[in-house]
Amino acid sequence: MMNKTAVVFWSGTGNTEEMARLVAQGVKEKGAECTVYTSAEFEPSFMDSFDAVAFGCPSMGVEVLEEEEFEPVFAACEEKLKQKPIGLFGSFGWGDGEWMRNWEERCRNDGAILVHESIICNGAPDKKATASCRALGRALAEKK
Repeated sequence: MMNKTAVVFWSGTGNTEEMARLVAQGVKEKGAECTVYTSAEFEPSFMDSFDAVAFGCPSMGVEVLEEEEFEPVFAACEEKLKQKPIGLFGSFGWGDGEWMRNWEERCRNDGAILVHESIICNGAPDKKATASCRALGRALAEKK
């Protein structure tokens, strides 16, 4: 049976959206099925339909997840993260990636399986971030 992966993201400037597109590309490179959702389109009940999920959100404010749309959806998905293969990605404009370290710890505490190093990039994805996003997608596609 083919792996089904969801890519769920929020993007303010388009950088995290571009990262989501690259993660989805990596999933498809492995022949898996991939559906991309904005956080506004994704329902926590969808979690059970996917073998793996990538979540993308840029750093906002004082290095936190976007609070209006993304945070409520992610928080509602947390009860479904136990033993779920996931990946995290997002862009930032300042700071040192604290929001991603906090997010990873939160996911580990929820029992999630982080399948790849989380990807952060300053601004638009550069060559390294592009390759990393695709590698994250491939790693998610291999999980069942």
